[in-house]
Amino acid sequence: MSEWAALVAGTVSTVKIGLEVYCRDGAAAVHAARAAAEPSGGIDLFLDLKLHDIPATVSGACHAVAALQPDYLTVHASGGAEMVAAAVEALPGTAITAVTVLTSLDDSSLAEIGLAGPSRSAAVRLALLATAAGARAIVCSPHEVAAVREAVGPSITLITPGVRPAGIGPDDQRRVATPAQAIRDGADLLVIGRPITGAADPRSAARSIADEIA
Repeated sequence: MSEWAALVAGTVSTVKIGLEVYCRDGAAAVHAARAAAEPSGGIDLFLDLKLHDIPATVSGACHAVAALQPDYLTVHASGGAEMVAAAVEALPGTAITAVTVLTSLDDSSLAEIGLAGPSRSAAVRLALLATAAGARAIVCSPHEVAAVREAVGPSITLITPGVRPAGIGPDDQRRVATPAQAIRDGADLLVIGRPITGAADPRSAARSIADEIA
């Protein structure tokens, strides 16, 4: 994590610590990423834990990471308004970020789990629920970002995973777009993992993407 943070600091605004890394390394991953990026001016920290539990448990988890002062912390909007509000109350200095519909799901997947679709309608519905409960950022795929932007307005930060530069395969993502398209449709932050971390030269890969959306 520290190596990647050092390579992309100065090119990206934010580094994401995901569930896998946090489960393995805990708070040390956050400290290492921030320390590595400091010489280049620092970074925002996106703690992507996707919390989803009863409100009291989510509140406790938020208090447990409060000392890390994440700029963004994800919870699942499908946990309900009370759960989102509990996270907001526990971490008032953090932009609680509600995940709408995972980019690994398509409309048939939503039907299988009993979530009313299509994915665009579901994402908008969950985004409105979460922002009404105090969430200041929303995670949605590039296929829904324009509709979510129209629904929630300009003050909410929209974070878009499922972003793949032209010529890069979708991996396990089902609803994807290029960085430029996602920005045009209303995204504020792009989540781009494997096209950078899996590149032979991560720094150059990050810079190439930054140039594409400049």
